[in-house]
Amino acid sequence: MRTDTPQPIKLSDYKAPDFLIPATELAFDLAPETTRVKARLTIKRQGAADAPLILMGERLKLISVAIDGQPVDYTTTDETLTIASVPDQFVLETEVEIDPLNNKTLEGLYMSSGRYCTQCEAEGFRKITWYLDRPDSLSKYRVRIEAPKAGFPHLLSNGNLLEKGDLPDGKHYALWEDPFFKPCYLFALVAGELDVLEDSTVTMSGRTVDLKIYVDTGMRDRAAYAMDALKRSMKWDEEVYGREYDLDLFMIVAVRDFNFGAMENKGLNVFNASLLLADPTTATDADYERIESVIAHEYFHNWSGNRVTCRDWFQLCLKEGLTVFRDQGFSADMRGHAVARIKDVRALRARQFPEDSGPLAHSVRPSSYVKIDNFYTATIYEKGAEIVGMLKTLAGPAVYRQALDHYFEHNDGTAATLEDFLASFHAVTADNPQLRADLSAMIDWYTQAGTPQVRISQHYDAAAKTLTLTCLQVTAPTPGQPEKKPLPIPIRLAVLDEDGAPQAPFNTPDNVSWLFILRDAQAEMVIRNIEMPPVLSALRHFSAPVTLHLDEPQSHAFARFKGDSDPFNRWEAAQGLAKAIMLDEIPDEALIDAFAQGLEATLRDDRLDDAFKALILGLPTEADLAQSQSPIDPAFLHHNRKRFKAALSLRLHDTLRDLYNALPVANTFSPDAASAGNRALRNALLDLLLAGFDLSQNPGELTLLAEAHFKAATNMTDMIGGLIALTHVQGAPYQNALDAFYARFRHEPLVIDKWFSLQAAAPHPDTLARVQALSHHPDFDAKTPNRWRALVQGFANNQSVFHAPDGGGYAFLVEQILAVDAFNPMTAARLVEPLSRYRFYAQPYSENMRQALQMITAAPKLSKNVLELATKALAD
Repeated sequence: MRTDTPQPIKLSDYKAPDFLIPATELAFDLAPETTRVKARLTIKRQGAADAPLILMGERLKLISVAIDGQPVDYTTTDETLTIASVPDQFVLETEVEIDPLNNKTLEGLYMSSGRYCTQCEAEGFRKITWYLDRPDSLSKYRVRIEAPKAGFPHLLSNGNLLEKGDLPDGKHYALWEDPFFKPCYLFALVAGELDVLEDSTVTMSGRTVDLKIYVDTGMRDRAAYAMDALKRSMKWDEEVYGREYDLDLFMIVAVRDFNFGAMENKGLNVFNASLLLADPTTATDADYERIESVIAHEYFHNWSGNRVTCRDWFQLCLKEGLTVFRDQGFSADMRGHAVARIKDVRALRARQFPEDSGPLAHSVRPSSYVKIDNFYTATIYEKGAEIVGMLKTLAGPAVYRQALDHYFEHNDGTAATLEDFLASFHAVTADNPQLRADLSAMIDWYTQAGTPQVRISQHYDAAAKTLTLTCLQVTAPTPGQPEKKPLPIPIRLAVLDEDGAPQAPFNTPDNVSWLFILRDAQAEMVIRNIEMPPVLSALRHFSAPVTLHLDEPQSHAFARFKGDSDPFNRWEAAQGLAKAIMLDEIPDEALIDAFAQGLEATLRDDRLDDAFKALILGLPTEADLAQSQSPIDPAFLHHNRKRFKAALSLRLHDTLRDLYNALPVANTFSPDAASAGNRALRNALLDLLLAGFDLSQNPGELTLLAEAHFKAATNMTDMIGGLIALTHVQGAPYQNALDAFYARFRHEPLVIDKWFSLQAAAPHPDTLARVQALSHHPDFDAKTPNRWRALVQGFANNQSVFHAPDGGGYAFLVEQILAVDAFNPMTAARLVEPLSRYRFYAQPYSENMRQALQMITAAPKLSKNVLELATKALAD
């Protein structure tokens, strides 16, 4: 039995800090292993008169402590510095020494590729200096940085540059000041040799803002798309939310070693280089799309996260869920609303739905945690965004905008809560009691875990021309929440005919759909003037994050697949039909024929854009299928999916080949949505073409087609598409392409990440052996999160190989988690999740996964991060 189980932190125990720090002055004398940090903190009591001053710190070598210039008695532990008796107002001065070079946690101040950089969210600042490291401690910062000029010409921090200059002994300094109050998790420092791409923009009030993106030497041109995305983000936030940037300088820095995708530090965003650098030969269309989205996300945090921050970490969704919703709106305007919505829902279902139904389920606002690092989850981010989307659906666009204006204006410069956010909706809806009640009830979405199941049954009365719908909702118990309340669920409805065309007009803006709000466990509604047998189109645009079950004949799903005017529900119908076919033990040939005909009609429909067609071709993954099978049998799902793809490929061979050949190949690369959709469709057609034949036995012309596609590719998207197609072939063609890819890009770290990931994701019998060998490859470094995730997480997501019956895949993952946990617990903990749902699997998978989790918890030295998740996964 472990005796070192850490105690949880509870929301119910929240207490405002006893002290405020209105002003923070920091002085850094940078040296790789002996950086000195002097802190001068202006502190003011706001709590009990006898409260001691307790500051947080980790891995700090304390040099001195003084109050108002005089030495003072203090006590320290590994995590706290306590001064028992302090005045009501004073200046605290401390000096510490830290070791950035050997800080492999990548939290606090560390070195990456010879440069200094910081990551302070959530609790990294305490690895820099003793401080009140909590988000409701807001301060104004002045920062002085000294370093050798050789090797560190750029000295960057938050806010405005006040002065810079040379110092003796070849050193120089820079002095920065941030005029806005901020929590310490938004502090940032970067120092090193960097190239910079510069531009500017003019805000809606006429101010000029300088824009600078700092990158590896020689990589300036690869930041051009990020700069373009930044300028579009700033313009969009002004036009859609009325939010203007507030400093005269906005900076972004790309670093290679980073635990997150990016960080919204005030005025100085730090990005994982994989989410900033792009050119056609090294970045895929998916990379461009992610760069655009993440640039927007981090910029939008300037208001939803920075100007208005979180009172405590339990309110994390207040900044992250809201900002994800904002960046999704931006991406939809840039890339097309239908395709963007489908991609958002696909990601939600892939990551958040399994989380919501397993042992790691937690509410969007959790009630307790051991390590807050473990709550940077899809539930906080993506489900949090869906709740904001429902608020907008309920309120309508105009009231939603009024509520957000109220929220930003009334909470500017504060650390807010979800209650503050919802209060702004309450404030602008005083004249609508029912809407007010619905909006107030949305707090339950934040506090209740689990995905609601909604079932709709239908009765059509031909004589009365009425359609009666009976709606029921239920949410299964989750850990710590055995009883569930009914939630307000907005369900957007339309009634179609047998061809998918709208049948019953509603007195609504689009004249097609109607918003019904399911407030109780059960409700009934009657829709009148239905002239012919109806086909229901429910949950249009995925109006709520629920699982929908419709009691209807399969012909209704085919009607929506054929012509539903809501693109999401058309895609959803195709997904549902494909799942039903693949989950059948015995293939229904007639159903496969019908699906193939519907797919061909969709592909030949000139009214649909290429990106949508590519999504229709993207059949449900094995992970998608696993959510609809109990118990989960990975081998069965892999076999049936492969069989279904092959059947479609054979039936549609001529159509697929004709469409592939007819699609134009652009002479020059453009990252715009239409061009990306063209490439997505062409690569999806190639993939399905090659799925229908035993290419290892009979290579034939299709192997040559895939090889030609790979060799002729003038951009990374098509090159990766060719490699994926060649995974069907295996053998020499696949290996030769991998070798050629490596030889060409061996000096491009971000591309070699793709090389590792592609091999880890291949559904081949020898993939585990290949991955094990790659873990010893000269280019593999577990201390580089991007590289480790590419190989190890890529393998853990490979359903058919990771879930080998002998448990070899699980054993490899455990070995990797324990090795990385020794120096980077945050990264290691994120890969406990693939083992956590062991109860849902058939034998022998379930028992092997359980034993793997037990191996983790039995390890003698384990971080709080990994211990918390593994223990929760094993809990009864």
